[in-house]
Amino acid sequence: MPDILLTHGYFLYDDPHELQVMRPYPPLGILHISSYLKQHGFDVHVLDTTFSNMPAFEATIATQRPPVVGIYCNMMTRRTVIKLISICKKYDCFVILGGPDSANYPANYLNFGADVIVIGEGEQTLKELLPCIGQDISHIHGIVYHDDTGQLIHTPPREYLPNLNDLPFPDRAAIDIPAYMRVWKQHHGHSAISLITARGCPYKCNWCSHAVFGYTHRRRTPQHVADEVEWIKSTYDPDLLWYADDVFTINHRWLYAYAGELTKRALHTPFETISREDRLNERVIQTLAEMGCYRIWIGAESGSQRVLDVMQRQTNVERVIDMVHLLQKYGIQAGMFIMLGYDGEQLSDLEQTVETLKRANPDIFLTTVAYPIAGTKYFQKVSDNIIPLKPWHQGSDSDYTVKGRYSRQFYRYATRWMVGTVELHRQWQARNYRRIAKAFLNAQIGRFGMRLTQHQTEQG
Repeated sequence: MPDILLTHGYFLYDDPHELQVMRPYPPLGILHISSYLKQHGFDVHVLDTTFSNMPAFEATIATQRPPVVGIYCNMMTRRTVIKLISICKKYDCFVILGGPDSANYPANYLNFGADVIVIGEGEQTLKELLPCIGQDISHIHGIVYHDDTGQLIHTPPREYLPNLNDLPFPDRAAIDIPAYMRVWKQHHGHSAISLITARGCPYKCNWCSHAVFGYTHRRRTPQHVADEVEWIKSTYDPDLLWYADDVFTINHRWLYAYAGELTKRALHTPFETISREDRLNERVIQTLAEMGCYRIWIGAESGSQRVLDVMQRQTNVERVIDMVHLLQKYGIQAGMFIMLGYDGEQLSDLEQTVETLKRANPDIFLTTVAYPIAGTKYFQKVSDNIIPLKPWHQGSDSDYTVKGRYSRQFYRYATRWMVGTVELHRQWQARNYRRIAKAFLNAQIGRFGMRLTQHQTEQG
């Protein structure tokens, strides 16, 4: 019987969106915790549910009867995690939750049966908490729980780990990494493995959650990361790497040193990652290209400078366009994330975003509709106008809409108009007349739908 069973409540085959994308990555968070706890003498079992199902989860709990189950919880796994809690309590497990969603809603999760919520990083907190299960835990920083009288107790915040080099590599041996690689190979023609080089983001975009790492930014040394990449290559030999940092190129001195370390060790694996336009320049992009970067995702969010300023994004539309072109000049695919429906966005802002996309001409762009995440400045700003579309335990923060904003149907049409219009421009520039008609039709359907749903919204 393990001291703790760690899991994450994500089931790939229950996720219609991901079944279309099929780009699953292992749960690095609990793998980091697993290796840390094992390093400190605990017996840990990791139950990776990605390729599993609920009956198999219950069968494992029923067979192993772990005294403690730790579940990572993000916004999109809320409904599943609540079901997992119920199963665990059926077998008398002590349930600990961690991750951003439980940090934002500790009282809710405790009311659904969880015993303790870990706020922030979990490694040190769990190391201290596990020996104290069934005893007084009020001295342990970074947790929320109900005391014997039912009172909600928030202990003082835990300090963040000062040196990420002290953490062992994620416990990838605890799960079936080759299964992830096979899915990637089957659906995309190449295998991929993820890793992180840093924790946290110091930027203060007011829609972004910082529930786990706050506004810190702590980075492993170039040598430590290169050690992990070397181990990954020798153990799994993936075709691609995914650096899952919030902003991979935030520290230029670190980046150049890391590139030098990879060169010294003859490590050259194609990779994909995320950055911001203000942390890119020609030298950075040239370095990324030499390292093997094949795609950078830029968090553009909007093509309207007015909207970006309202978001407190601290980025510049014109420079986004320049950086997309510069990436492409060096043979790196440029992806852009676009957010529609942010507070105060008007039709003119959407039109500016379309024009920005036309001028930038990224290789790919993805859209989402803004929603208020608990604990963010955006949530606080619109809290009086939030309308939940589902009961809390059946939905997520993505099921919040904001009174006075256009309908979800409007934004579905807006996305179709945006994608169609940008594609029409692209095909026209390429003189690809066979595809122009389809793009034109999509743009027109989207525009007509926007006008129709806009009218319906304005009529109340």
